[in-house]
Amino acid sequence: MTTMRANEPAATRTPGHLPLLVVLFIGSGCAALVYEIVWFQQLTLIIGSSAISMGVVLATFMGGMSIGSLALPRYVGTRIHPLRVYSSLEAGIGVLGIVIYFALPWVGGLYTAIGGPGFTGLLLRGLICAFFLLPPTLMMGATLPAIARWVEATPTGVSWLGFFYGGNTAGAVFGCLLAGFYLLRVHDMMTATFAAATINMAVAGLAFAFSKVTTYEAPAEEPRPEDNALPPGAWPVLITIGLSGMTALAAEAVWTRLLSLMLGATTYTFSLILAAFLTGIGLGSAVGSYIARSVRDPRAALGWCQVLLMVAIGWAAYCLTRSVPFWPINPYLASKPVFAFQIDFVRCLWTVTPAALLWGASFPLALAGVASREQDAGRLVGRVYFANTVGAIIGALFGSLLVIAWLGTQQAQRILVALAALAALSALVPVLSKSGELVLRARSVVATAAVLVIGVFMAWSVAPVPPILVAYGRYAATWMDSHGEFIYVGEGMNSSMAVSRLANGVLNYHNAGKVQASSEPQDMRLQRMLGHLTTLVPVHPEFVLVIGCGAGVTAGAVSVDPQVRNVTIAEIEPLVPRVVSKYFSAHNFSVVDNPKTTVRIDDARHYLLTTDRKFDAITSDPFDPWVKGAATLYTKEFFEVMREHLNPGGVVTVFVQLYEAGTPAVKSEIATFFDVFPNGVVFANTDNGQGYDVVLLGRNDDEPIDVDRIEARLTDPANAIVAQSLGEIGFYSAVDLFSTYAGDRTDLAPWLADAQINRDRNLRLQFLAGLGINTYEQDDMYRAMVSLRTWPDDLFTGSAEVMAPLRAALSW
Repeated sequence: MTTMRANEPAATRTPGHLPLLVVLFIGSGCAALVYEIVWFQQLTLIIGSSAISMGVVLATFMGGMSIGSLALPRYVGTRIHPLRVYSSLEAGIGVLGIVIYFALPWVGGLYTAIGGPGFTGLLLRGLICAFFLLPPTLMMGATLPAIARWVEATPTGVSWLGFFYGGNTAGAVFGCLLAGFYLLRVHDMMTATFAAATINMAVAGLAFAFSKVTTYEAPAEEPRPEDNALPPGAWPVLITIGLSGMTALAAEAVWTRLLSLMLGATTYTFSLILAAFLTGIGLGSAVGSYIARSVRDPRAALGWCQVLLMVAIGWAAYCLTRSVPFWPINPYLASKPVFAFQIDFVRCLWTVTPAALLWGASFPLALAGVASREQDAGRLVGRVYFANTVGAIIGALFGSLLVIAWLGTQQAQRILVALAALAALSALVPVLSKSGELVLRARSVVATAAVLVIGVFMAWSVAPVPPILVAYGRYAATWMDSHGEFIYVGEGMNSSMAVSRLANGVLNYHNAGKVQASSEPQDMRLQRMLGHLTTLVPVHPEFVLVIGCGAGVTAGAVSVDPQVRNVTIAEIEPLVPRVVSKYFSAHNFSVVDNPKTTVRIDDARHYLLTTDRKFDAITSDPFDPWVKGAATLYTKEFFEVMREHLNPGGVVTVFVQLYEAGTPAVKSEIATFFDVFPNGVVFANTDNGQGYDVVLLGRNDDEPIDVDRIEARLTDPANAIVAQSLGEIGFYSAVDLFSTYAGDRTDLAPWLADAQINRDRNLRLQFLAGLGINTYEQDDMYRAMVSLRTWPDDLFTGSAEVMAPLRAALSW
């Protein structure tokens, strides 16, 4: 048994045991990141995946950690063995992790019954996040201050605190990759939660066992208030580390936006970006901890670290706008997804590592900058961690919610340089005199001049986001010579978008780093086909919901039907309706400005869950399923919500792309839809006779589609604009439209035998689609479906004059 004497430096009492604590913090960090990913995913299903919703979740998560770091040293005395406190915290996190997993869906039902848009809805989102996230995050934030009491606030002791922080971050890297690439991809959120809880319990058990073989001699009395007063010169250090946290999280938000354009906004990309960021922070923390042991003036070292950060932020801006997007890489050439992941991870590391290393090094240097032997090490860590985390909360909120949407990524990165300059000045300019006062000396003037010169140069060097990156994302380098003219580029709160015009006059609407809609014949055919099927199949299509505005062509096709009285468009990005109303009005019948149209800026899932309105038809044309968050609009549970919001005789139509998705992902979408709509059918859109994309159609009744009724509507002069719209895409009759039939549930059963159902608890589609993002199997899938197609006896009804040619068209 090791005996610890109060008059010995803690770091020298048990040198062999401290590395074991690093191992425990690795496990703790791993579990924390798994929980973070699972909780974010669960809350997204309840409160939506908009930037506002995720900002609320992030602020609550980090706010709990900051409060916990400050509160534990105040309310938990120094008499209790630090390892037992740490053990209790880890066990509590594990228990709460399991409780939250099972309780969130139940409370989610309560929220959706009373939640809604506007300030009240935002307040409720914050309350539900706080109710669930604060208890475990308070404990997470308290773990480092708790274990800090195992060491003293000496240079050597503080360096060990930095190693603990670095170990925690290293564990977070592993947890991020474990959750993103295995636990959630192969299993589901419940498995991931229990895996994280198991890690917590193992860490708690080891910490408790370790406390049994060591003796902790607590101080003779609790620290007095004057003993815990901030040492002279501490405020500049706390301001510096707060600004450092602010720049770190704001930069993560900005760089994630740009990197997700470059790599494709899949769930795997977000895991790689976060892993690269955390890798740099963990390594930097280790380096900073080593420096903190021997550096004479840790506060000056912290200041020069911020000076280097200005250069590192400039480096990242250069990589993201002038270099890495133009590396000669064609993702299509990757024979397996793992090869694409490898090069993507290298690009992330190349871009963010310099800055992440410096952010990681800042924390142990800040600890050393305010440490004094008389202090309670727990309070020391709590204060520094609190300042760093509060800055991080502000940076995350302003970076993700406001700065990008208001000013764009170029100005956002210039602001980051300015904040790093302020952090450097805070640490370097005030000099601590022998009397303990902050004074200004000659070296302060030199430091100020150096910071200003470097800051101005680095801010000036930041370039705007390249339009071709916004437009073509991961394929930017391959489109350098054929992208046409960019007539609009904008960065919104949730996404970046562009509009381009080709030499032949074709307009392209770009979002998420690819063409989402265009005036190309094959795209116009799909978009209008989707809209017109939505209003022609139901007998009384008076109230229609359109999920996803896009270029507005689908919504426009819905709006021109004379029977439609109201069109509600649920769009997550406020910038989209304004852009498409200006550039695509000739193709979308000016739908945004139509008096029939109501635009709801909200996540479509959140809107449907919180509205009591019902519709005669709902059509869904959201982002590609590989875009993180989009898979929530393709789950079995969401399709059930759509069905519940239909009036009798109502219809649901859903766009499913066959390209850039992969066969397993498309099978998942179709099989999940059929699971909710057993009478669902598939209509295909081809391009030069080859498969391109499809429309799923489901009804809440089993009445056959009356082809005569629809033909009569198309020949009625009152519906001339509908007939004209269909004629412009090659459909001159109802028979032409329904000749695109590609199969139903019975026909496609053999092909869908191995399909995985996309559910809320697993969001399987986002992982399947993310693996198929660079595949082009659309024609193979189309041929496989139509090869199984048989004549649908119960689907269509009509006179012999329309049924004979329809049967003939479907006979091949």
